[in-house]
This record gives sequence, C-alpha cells and structure tokens, in this order.
Amino acid sequence: MSRTIDAPPDAVWDLLTDAATYRDWNPAVIDIQGPIALGSTVRLVSVAAPKRTFSVTVAEMTAPNRMVWSDGMPLGLFRGNRTYLLEPDGDATRFTMTEEFSGALSGLICRSIPDLTPSFVQFADGLKTAAEARAQRSS
Repeated sequence: MSRTIDAPPDAVWDLLTDAATYRDWNPAVIDIQGPIALGSTVRLVSVAAPKRTFSVTVAEMTAPNRMVWSDGMPLGLFRGNRTYLLEPDGDATRFTMTEEFSGALSGLICRSIPDLTPSFVQFADGLKTAAEARAQRSS
C-alpha cells in the first residue's frame, strides 16, 4: 500500500508514531494502547478483526524513515512484520506500508488472517489526509 503525501516526512512520522491520535485520523483502528517507541508493545484492535487484539512489538525505528512492527510465535514458527517506509519525494513523502509473513506455520496461519487490504487503504488514506491538513495549517 503506497501513497504520495503532500507533507514532509517529519510531519508524517509525527502522526505515525503518536498512538494517542490514531483514532482521530485512522478509521481502521478501533483501539490502540501503548507507546509507539522502539522495543515497546502496542496493542491494537482493528476494524478488520474487531474481536481480536493484536499485540505487536516495535522492532525497528529509524526516524523519520522506517518503522517495523513485529509479531510471532516462538522458535520462528510464524512471524509477521509490518513495515512503514517514508521516503522524501521533493516536498512530499512517499509512504509505503507492507506486511510480510514467514515461518513454518505461515501458510496455515495466513489462511485465518482476514483480508487486511480494506483496512490498509483506510489507514493510508487517513494518514495522507491528516498529514496534509497538518502541513497546510503549519505553512
């Protein structure tokens, strides 16, 4: 999922890493708890699976360009990584969000994961709208 956002990477990063504002701009999130900081655990309830709380670890964080949320099972049986990438594109930012699954049980587990595409679209569109509005107010 990618979007070109008419705002600098710092402005997009500020929204992406501020859990307290997620429900203001992100219609794909029902609830989010925990700080978005390197090594922290974030608990997220998504519209894609409203009865399930996903607990992910912020495994990588390089401001304002890259963040990885990771979740999985012991012994590498299953691992899911969601990567957020922000690349400068002139005065704008190229935002990309990917999700990759690996491990011996990934085929089996992936069949039980709901289609996340609609919630990814909501996430990316909400981030774009909020970052552009914030950038416009500060210019």
